[in-house]
Amino acid sequence: MITQKKLGEKIRKLREDIDFSQESLALKLNLPRPAISQIESGQRKVDSLELEKIAKLFNISVDELLADEIKVKQRTKKRFVMSKSEKEKFKQVLLYILEKCGAKPNIGETVLYKLLYFCDFDFYEIYERPLTGMSYRKINYGPAPCDFDEIIKEMLKDGQLKKINTEYYGNPQKKYIPLVDTNLSKVKIGIEGKEVIDKTISRLSDMNASAIADYSHQDIPCDTTPDKEIIDYELVFYRKPAYSVRNYPKE
Repeated sequence: MITQKKLGEKIRKLREDIDFSQESLALKLNLPRPAISQIESGQRKVDSLELEKIAKLFNISVDELLADEIKVKQRTKKRFVMSKSEKEKFKQVLLYILEKCGAKPNIGETVLYKLLYFCDFDFYEIYERPLTGMSYRKINYGPAPCDFDEIIKEMLKDGQLKKINTEYYGNPQKKYIPLVDTNLSKVKIGIEGKEVIDKTISRLSDMNASAIADYSHQDIPCDTTPDKEIIDYELVFYRKPAYSVRNYPKE
């Protein structure tokens, strides 16, 4: 049976393997950050429910987590599985964005990806916690939400959205029309969350797909991430002044 110390070391290696901070892991597990430090140093026991959560986050079984070896596969960063509440929060944010600017002719799927990305990453820079919990992957046209297609299918099936295939200046475009009212209070976005979303819409929603893709590529989190890999939220704290949305104290 794996010792408490070896288990802590394995959890630390798994976390570092995907470049995840202790703070981010603590948020996912609903634990205080010091608890993660204590677990990784072998000073705190991990109960059965926490073991299940940790294994699920790192896409391994509990048996693999408890194996008496500290071999960790070299792999690219993986996205985390969204909880039911995180999915619902993402859906409401998406509906709100579509409600506010989805009718603009330039708002197709590519622009929508980037608006969602900046809402999530700007919020994280300011408040150091996730807005929706969505993971984003770097693709040719900048960041894209990992679970977008799955969530869209659910929303189309539930009658929350209508999908339209059209063209914008000769280029194919996917547009989404909201069919239900938004309810941000239902998912506890809060005043601060709504404010970040509104500012993102005001700042970026007039850009076309090419312009906003170029703009997102130059944001440090996306710029420093290899193609097809998950973008680390922690990279927002290294943003260039032109992209930073947080008021940092002067040194």
